[in-house]
Amino acid sequence: MTDQRRLSARISAIAESATLKVDAKAKALQAEGRPVISYAAGEPDFPTPAHIVEAALEAVRDPRNHRYTPAAGLPDLREAIAAKTLRDSGLAAGANQVVVTNGGKQAVYQAFQVLLDDGDEVLVPTPYWTTYPEAIKLAGGRQVDVFAGSEQGYLVTVEQLEAARTDRTRALLFVSPSNPTGAVYPPDQVKAIGEWALEHGIWVVTDEIYQNLTYAEDPEATPPRALSIVEAVPGLADQAILVNGVAKTYAMTGWRLGWMVGPADVMKGAANLQSHLTSNVSNISQRAALAALTGPQEPVEEMRRAFDRRRRTIVAELSKIEGMSVPVPEGAFYVYPDVTGLLGREWGGVTPTTSLELADLMLERAEVAAVPGEAFGPSGFLRFSYALGDEPLLEGVQRLQGLFS
Repeated sequence: MTDQRRLSARISAIAESATLKVDAKAKALQAEGRPVISYAAGEPDFPTPAHIVEAALEAVRDPRNHRYTPAAGLPDLREAIAAKTLRDSGLAAGANQVVVTNGGKQAVYQAFQVLLDDGDEVLVPTPYWTTYPEAIKLAGGRQVDVFAGSEQGYLVTVEQLEAARTDRTRALLFVSPSNPTGAVYPPDQVKAIGEWALEHGIWVVTDEIYQNLTYAEDPEATPPRALSIVEAVPGLADQAILVNGVAKTYAMTGWRLGWMVGPADVMKGAANLQSHLTSNVSNISQRAALAALTGPQEPVEEMRRAFDRRRRTIVAELSKIEGMSVPVPEGAFYVYPDVTGLLGREWGGVTPTTSLELADLMLERAEVAAVPGEAFGPSGFLRFSYALGDEPLLEGVQRLQGLFS
């Protein structure tokens, strides 16, 4: 064999998911008997609601689900997703505008595959979720970071986007509520960004996986909606792809069920790609997702209230650490403190200069795992997921208070 390459250049350039890597390291240490508390994984600690599990059990016993089904998804599930999209995103879409995918990640991947050619640019508000850069890269696109720090609530402005726009700009990635920051764009800013994208003919890929996890200042008040950019600017409907799924809202991360919604011709292209890539999503997961979307929603509200309680706890406790600046997240289940005030100082004989080094110090000295900012953009930040039990959540932060006292 004359060619000594083991992997293609495309695959060699892909980075492992940083969040999963940190979580795997924490779990390995736990398996060794170390009492590590991990804030790394974006995964609810609740079981999937019982009525959804029952629907899956019934589906297993039904021979219809033992066979191939349409690559784009079961017709009744696609109808239910269209109804959910109208209800929560204000977009009237037909079932032919829905493609059911193996989790939200596949929807993100396929969105960029159907939109981008080599060299097309995607504006990516930063900090960003770790999968976006790799999905853009695999589609031949070029990521253009638009950074918004803690001083502006991690929310980019139209002026920043316009400064980054070129004649190669093909798409804007829009995420609200955000992973990793928990930031939620206010309605006027959503509208302004949507109108800017419409004016310049820029596609919008909007990830709405956390849209049902928002919080009010008063825990007893009705939480504000995370306004969808296609509801704020209806004219964007023909140049937008919505990504969503059941993983976060319904505690169904392991069921691998997501979807994408967009113009019929674009979704036809995505369905064609999926027909060769994976074909249909597991019929059992599809039946479970149908039960999630059409069944009782009380369990969702119970989980949301628990996340809100934990959000208040972790923000209050992290804010006690001198050197941490902790913007209050309004959605999702993450808090993203600016930790530059902890860098360049000695802690137990170690002087971290980056958030990566700080995260390593925390894991070794306090047995607390968090994901460093380098996974999401610039150094100087840490992501903590508060989707874990109340007791370990509090204990972990108290360990950090002791480490950085």
